[in-house]
Amino acid sequence: MDIKIKITDREGILHEVEAPTDMNMNLMEVVRSYELAPEGTIGICGGMAMCASCQCYIRSEHELPEKSDDEEAMLAEAFNVEESSRLGCQIPISPELEGLEVELAPEEL
Repeated sequence: MDIKIKITDREGILHEVEAPTDMNMNLMEVVRSYELAPEGTIGICGGMAMCASCQCYIRSEHELPEKSDDEEAMLAEAFNVEESSRLGCQIPISPELEGLEVELAPEEL
């Protein structure tokens, strides 16, 4: 089953994409599969919560998995962090995320 997610890229352009819930993907991988961020600027660590390249802001009221210690530590060091910041690689795509709205955080240079 696919769900619809709204992703605002770093240029401020809104993309409404479909994400499969049965392929064990996470939000960062969805962004990469739709090429919503230039290659090499997102998911640099491969989804291990070792970088903040996939940081995004959650713009809807969805219930998300708790942040892991690794994610908390990474966000504590990242730039442009907001109250709603999460690492995309730590958000598994599930049916509950239907209608999720996120915005990619600015690239850290």
